[in-house]
Amino acid sequence: MLLPTLSPSTLTLSTLKSSANLFSTKAKKRLLLFVMLLCGLFVTLKLTLWFHQQQGQAAIQAQSRQQLSELIDFYDAALSRYANIPHVMSGNPLLAQTLLGDDELQVQRVNDYFAEMQQATEASDIYLLDAKGTAVAASNWQQGYSFIGQNYGFRPYYREAIKGKTGRYYAVGTASNKRGFYFSYPIYHQDKVLGVIVVKVDITDIEKQSTGIATAGQYEFIVTDPEQVVFLSSIAQWRLGSLVPLTQARQTALTASRRYANRPITELDLIPEYRPGTDERVSVYRLKLGQQWPRFMETQGAMSSAGWRVHILAPLAPLQQSLAPQLWLAASLYLLVALALLFGAERRRNLQRMQLAQSWLEQRVAERTRELQATNQQLKDTQDQLIQAAKLTAIGSLSASINHELNQPLAALRSYAQNTQTFLGRNLLDKAADNIRIMIELTDRLADIIGQFKSFTRKSQGTEGAVDLGQCIQQALTIVQPEIDKQGIMLTLESAAGRYQIWGDKVRLQQVLVNLMSNAIVAMQQSHPRHLAIRVWAGEKFHISIQDTGPGVRESQMEKIFEPYFTTNERQGLGLGLSISRRIMEAMKGQITVANAAEGGAIFQLILPIFSREEASQP
Repeated sequence: MLLPTLSPSTLTLSTLKSSANLFSTKAKKRLLLFVMLLCGLFVTLKLTLWFHQQQGQAAIQAQSRQQLSELIDFYDAALSRYANIPHVMSGNPLLAQTLLGDDELQVQRVNDYFAEMQQATEASDIYLLDAKGTAVAASNWQQGYSFIGQNYGFRPYYREAIKGKTGRYYAVGTASNKRGFYFSYPIYHQDKVLGVIVVKVDITDIEKQSTGIATAGQYEFIVTDPEQVVFLSSIAQWRLGSLVPLTQARQTALTASRRYANRPITELDLIPEYRPGTDERVSVYRLKLGQQWPRFMETQGAMSSAGWRVHILAPLAPLQQSLAPQLWLAASLYLLVALALLFGAERRRNLQRMQLAQSWLEQRVAERTRELQATNQQLKDTQDQLIQAAKLTAIGSLSASINHELNQPLAALRSYAQNTQTFLGRNLLDKAADNIRIMIELTDRLADIIGQFKSFTRKSQGTEGAVDLGQCIQQALTIVQPEIDKQGIMLTLESAAGRYQIWGDKVRLQQVLVNLMSNAIVAMQQSHPRHLAIRVWAGEKFHISIQDTGPGVRESQMEKIFEPYFTTNERQGLGLGLSISRRIMEAMKGQITVANAAEGGAIFQLILPIFSREEASQP
């Protein structure tokens, strides 16, 4: 039997076809793997982008709401200084006599009285309107834009006051051409309204102060009236601009109201078109600033006492600038994992071929090892950059806590300042001097807190020394005492006999005490009765117990309450106070605990090692 024979040409052709098919299969596999890697990289970058934007916008939104609350509180405080001035001055019988008579000498006496009160109260102008709305006396009677003889019967603050009500209104002065907020009150004579007294507040200074606050907080703001016209802003270009389109009807209505005198109102350049909404609504707009169109996240809230709406505009540029490093990091980690998987797969295939190509396998392993070393070095460099970024992020988080720590001393300063003003008015100089001394101590306290924030950024442990606990507790109570009195809270203080000292940082310990007392006050806002009990005793260690009569702490929150950013009251805090307090106590080799009292309310206890003690002398 004869076997078929293959010619050399036939064998060569078959080998070439087999090699071509093998090459084609490998090329397809590599192409498929490359496409899968690209798809995976695209999905990774897409998820990283989404997560970074969601987290960043959520953080900006939370911070904007806090800044919105602080800005509204600032405006309320700034305007409330002048709210009662017209009412108080309306009781002066000289005003009613001037409106009843036609004595020029008496009018001059009122002019001088108004000028004196304008200097004392730091108001912009004070003037008196008769029953027809014509100004008969004014503090600016010597100025070129004197209000005397001008008729303001068209102003809403006049129409409200002439009806016997308290008037409030914002407008641009028709005579002075200055932006101002007006407070008005009726002048009575035998239960009849003879006229109206008006106090005008120049809001330029208020705008400058709030602009400084916005600059420190790294945001912009606008304040609009009910017609959506911007009359206060940290950016001069946006002032007297309308957020909504200026139709002919709106332009006619604005001109007729004379709220803005002769100043032109223009449309504010923003994209997309502004949509008026309610509180708690967050939107993103592009506003023209110079020749650029930066993006801002808008958070707005109503200021009902003045009829204003305050808008916080947080720039999104920092969030976009931080996106590139995050994408690079995500891409690097993805490629690292992909390379590791590919290396593992290749290594397994090489192990299967070890008996056939040992020398070739060793060469491949050596090549892959060098690649892995290079990749690991790249990963280490990337991780070092990530650690530094994390440090900067932590420092940024600590900056939010300065607001939390400054609120109480600032509130105390304001309360003591108001009391000092009252004492000076009553010629109680000794009490006023005591208040001023306390205010100086509070300013020193604020300086200490700000200095402490700087030390945090330098990773400093602060200045440590022997701290008198009794004095430290009293200084903490000095800060929160005005809020305790305001809330009608009964305070009980049980001090330990003798004099005790601990080794630590006095400023930080005061921060812990003020934070715990402030939390207790907030917790009792809806409780009756309100009782804050502070008990101090000493055994092997020193114990400070702060107990309130609030709702207490839920069992499910006991383990989380000291975690950063955990809070049960999102409107009044960032959830940093207790976390910072625990770190301070641990730095002093102490501890902080929380429990619920059997009769209701929470008990926070500070436990500190005793540095020295001086027992009370026996009688």
